[in-house]
Amino acid sequence: AQAVLQLFVGAKFTIGPAIEDGFYYDFELPGGRTFTDDDLAAITQRMKEIVEADQPFVRAEMAPAQALALFADQPYKCEIIQRVTSGAADAGDAGEVGGGDSVSVYRNSESFVDLCRGPHVPSTGKLGHFALMKVAGAYWRGNEKGPMLQRIYGTAWESKAALQEHLVRLEEAEKRDHRRLATEMDLLSFPPELGGGLAVWHPKGAIVRKLMEDYSRERHQNGGYQFVYTPHLANAKLFETSGHLDFYKDGMYPPMEMDNGTYYPKPMNCPMHCLIYRDRQRSYRELPLRLFELGTVYRYERAGTLHGLMRIRGFTQDDSHIFCTQEQIGDEIRSLLDFVLSVLRRFGFDDFTYKLSTRDPQKSIGTDEMWDKATSALRNALERLGVQYSIGEGDAAFYGPKIDVDVRDAIGRKWQLSTIQADFQLPERFGLEYVGADNQRHRPIMLHRALLGSVERFFGVLLEHYGGSLPTWLAPVQVRILPVTSAHEAHTATLVSQLARDGYRVDSVAADEQLGKRIRAAKLERIPYVLVVGDDDVRAGTVGVNPRGGEVQRDTPFDAFRARLAADVADGSGR
Repeated sequence: AQAVLQLFVGAKFTIGPAIEDGFYYDFELPGGRTFTDDDLAAITQRMKEIVEADQPFVRAEMAPAQALALFADQPYKCEIIQRVTSGAADAGDAGEVGGGDSVSVYRNSESFVDLCRGPHVPSTGKLGHFALMKVAGAYWRGNEKGPMLQRIYGTAWESKAALQEHLVRLEEAEKRDHRRLATEMDLLSFPPELGGGLAVWHPKGAIVRKLMEDYSRERHQNGGYQFVYTPHLANAKLFETSGHLDFYKDGMYPPMEMDNGTYYPKPMNCPMHCLIYRDRQRSYRELPLRLFELGTVYRYERAGTLHGLMRIRGFTQDDSHIFCTQEQIGDEIRSLLDFVLSVLRRFGFDDFTYKLSTRDPQKSIGTDEMWDKATSALRNALERLGVQYSIGEGDAAFYGPKIDVDVRDAIGRKWQLSTIQADFQLPERFGLEYVGADNQRHRPIMLHRALLGSVERFFGVLLEHYGGSLPTWLAPVQVRILPVTSAHEAHTATLVSQLARDGYRVDSVAADEQLGKRIRAAKLERIPYVLVVGDDDVRAGTVGVNPRGGEVQRDTPFDAFRARLAADVADGSGR
């Protein structure tokens, strides 16, 4: 920020928080100007000069009125100070200013001072290993109706070696971007005609998605879940009862007025599952009742937050809701955690972290007693599992605390995937009951669980985790057979038919182009096995095997390859 204000007269600076592996700072430039690559180079050079000057950071506290006078020519800073003073501050404001009756600032030169609660490193000389990464547009406070700002992203590390390692990771992440891979592999696309945050699935992408969903269905069926379907929209009264209109309306699509009623696309499946439970009298003998749905939901994410499949507006959750008794909750949560880890391991993840998210009193419903019971049940399940976990104060949903299971991918990035939530609220709001062994009516406990999170986002995470080289059991095309010349096409067709009868996804490409070009095209599609058939192979019943990421093997008996393929698919680990 100091460098920008020195280089661009009249620039307004806003906020600059630390984020995972870096930071950003938002600016408004005079005349609506945007930063260029040359600007970033100039800013970087000025930052190096500031580092070289080794300017000490000096913290001071002052009254809000004094701070407003200090930042009189910086309207965004004044807005932050005023919000803190009026009690309207959010977490970001508090991070900028601190709390209480005073405002915290840091000064490192006569010409530069900024709001910050701190702490800071001692001086600018400690900040020499940094890089500015990119510029993006951003709305003030994420509000599309607010001013458009310029956001500069950067990263800073403790040493030159650590910085270089991070830049290498970023380069690898760029290669693994699921949007790029989806195009190269012809899996899906984001046509602008659809609007932001919406995708269409191409045939090959649909194959992978179906495999994921079929595996999920199989595991849930074996786990005693009952499958249900619910509509994509509902009357507003449903979401009034559930509390979504009170606590989640900003995340919902606008209402539709029809048939003398108001309807909303559903943002969650849980209210409709409550209706299924409530449809008839329930006995304790039926519990736990486990309902499962691959249910599509719609959430209005701000345009600036949309990112491929990772942040979209219409997506499908592998959503289950378990209704159980107070006595069953501990066993059910432990069983759910085991189930979650088992499924994630099948998809190739084995590095997990856990977070217990607790109540935000300002954004929640229900009594303290209900929340304490639910939070204790989740905490006990984690402790019995014997894992370390962090606490996310105030990060819970409005209706109950939750456990988040995160995974680390092949290049060390953390992804939040699975969620388990304990809910004493919705059963109360929907009047859910069961008849107990004492012949009295009791209120069940409701557990929410999304294992993959959303099918779309999980698909994107998988693509990036494997760099597009999906395990053979998930690959849209498992084997491609290439005839060397047109004379080998008839034999190739016989081999294709044989593997297809065995249940494999196999295709061939005619010898209309050079063999090398066809092999390169198959590698770009990340096909696990490319077989080549020539004169000797036709005579001997062999194939040349080009395994993804492995060495070419000539003269492999076709039956030996079939056995290898079967073992690879059964193993599920991919290459």
